[in-house]
Amino acid sequence: MNRHLDARVLILPGAVLLVAYLTIVPLGMLVYGSLRSGAVGDPGATYTLANYARAYLAPTLYRLFLNSIVYAAGTCLLAFVIGAYLAWVTERTNTPLRGLIAVIALVPFIVPGILNTISWLLLLSPRIGLINLVVKNALGVTAGPFDVYTLAGMIWVEATHLYPLVFLLMSAAFRSMDMSLEEASIMAGSRTFTTLRRVTLPLMRPAIISTMLIMFVRAIEAFEVPALIGIPAGIPVFTSRIFLAIHQFPSDFGLAGSYAITLLLLSTVGVLIYHRLTGHAKRFATITGKGYRPRLVDLGRWRYATCGGALLIFAVTVALPVLVLCWVSVTPYYGVPSWELLQRATLEAYRYVLNYPTALVAFKNSLYLAAGSATAVMLLTSVVAWITVKSKFPGRALLDNLAFIPIAFPGIVLGVSLIWVSLTLVPVIYGTFWLLLIAYITRFMPYGIRAASASMVQIHDDLEEAALACGSSWRQAFQRIILPLLMPGFVAGWIYVSTVSLRELSTSILLYSPDSIVLAILAFDMWEGGQYNYVAALGVIMVSVLVLMATVARRLGARIGLAQ
Repeated sequence: MNRHLDARVLILPGAVLLVAYLTIVPLGMLVYGSLRSGAVGDPGATYTLANYARAYLAPTLYRLFLNSIVYAAGTCLLAFVIGAYLAWVTERTNTPLRGLIAVIALVPFIVPGILNTISWLLLLSPRIGLINLVVKNALGVTAGPFDVYTLAGMIWVEATHLYPLVFLLMSAAFRSMDMSLEEASIMAGSRTFTTLRRVTLPLMRPAIISTMLIMFVRAIEAFEVPALIGIPAGIPVFTSRIFLAIHQFPSDFGLAGSYAITLLLLSTVGVLIYHRLTGHAKRFATITGKGYRPRLVDLGRWRYATCGGALLIFAVTVALPVLVLCWVSVTPYYGVPSWELLQRATLEAYRYVLNYPTALVAFKNSLYLAAGSATAVMLLTSVVAWITVKSKFPGRALLDNLAFIPIAFPGIVLGVSLIWVSLTLVPVIYGTFWLLLIAYITRFMPYGIRAASASMVQIHDDLEEAALACGSSWRQAFQRIILPLLMPGFVAGWIYVSTVSLRELSTSILLYSPDSIVLAILAFDMWEGGQYNYVAALGVIMVSVLVLMATVARRLGARIGLAQ
């Protein structure tokens, strides 16, 4: 009894308290900070609603709110159109090269948002954009046709970064939908695209609405595009306004907190509606066998057009941004691609980045944060998943909900709240590596809990009970039985958390110091300093590291899965 209960008494309550601290304390401190009249640590500060009055009575509030909604709505609509088209092509049609299309559709997910934004600035900026420069030189005009510094430009750039998530969600929906009504429509003489419009899309309505809602939430909390495009263009949204409130002198934490509360409420409403919709997904479930596969739609000669459309999307949204980074990283000066400039290609930018002391610190911090946050998240959520799935503890459903709360926290909002937490409760960690690690664990815990819970459900209770009956302690049973069987889901969650940690910017931008700088921050600073060649070289290195990490982790996961 003593040995068997010791681990549970220490580990399980510890996990519960840690989850509660990571979720409830930042939320409470955010509200606290928004109600304070002074700066952090000001002993003369009082409680007041003045910050909310300044935020919500300002004449610019209507424009700020309208820009945020239009930006998020436009992004989710465009991202949905692109991602859903690719999902339909790969899952439901006989389009050639479907396997290749499915792989390439996920490439933008690997490219960090900061690099995707910089790539489109290098392509579509009215002053330095390579596409505009080529058009001006070819047609002899004074101005190019494209201007990324508009609301439409912001929507385009963000949508090209988010559509892989739509592709993943809609691909799963297309694979699992009931085909009988479609087949009946086709047998009745309806054309393929008539069936798509009148049967397939209505059947997919729950998946479509839920996917667009999650895209809306992701877009409204996005930071890279509003910071690099919206601020110079004078198009404010909530994330950029919070950033400017913190980075002005003196910092206005109260105003940032009041805007952060609004952004958090918008995000939370979207997440709650999303969960309400997905909670009713069983109404649309299909009863199929293990080998069930929906019938592919024969597009006839149109299959070549759909293939061409998919390849064109990739040429524009994947190849162009990656190629412009590679081009700018090897040219001695910024210019339109030409044979003369190609002959002067050099690796000087790469040598500079690899020998730049700050870059080396950023690489080290980013890799440590990626590995540390992914490992901590998956270990913590594995214990939480055991409590919520395997145990009979009272309040386990509440614990599951607590672990999922940070999904509604936009990165910039979490950054504001952790400023108050660190400076008020634990000032010793402010500006350190550990504050960023706590931020990443908090931000990505919801993704870990979903991966761990999904795998925990598949582990039969008899295995653990047999280990306990043979004299093993709970810790030994969890370490030797549960964790090895959980490993495929553990590795999948680890891959995702480490990847998104390595490219995280919105939370880091408010919490870093020179000693805790990360790669995304360095890329941001280099761009702001006009170091185009160096930021392009840094971007190519970042993408290469992310691809290498994902490849190694996936192969390791495959070996672990085969060994189970």
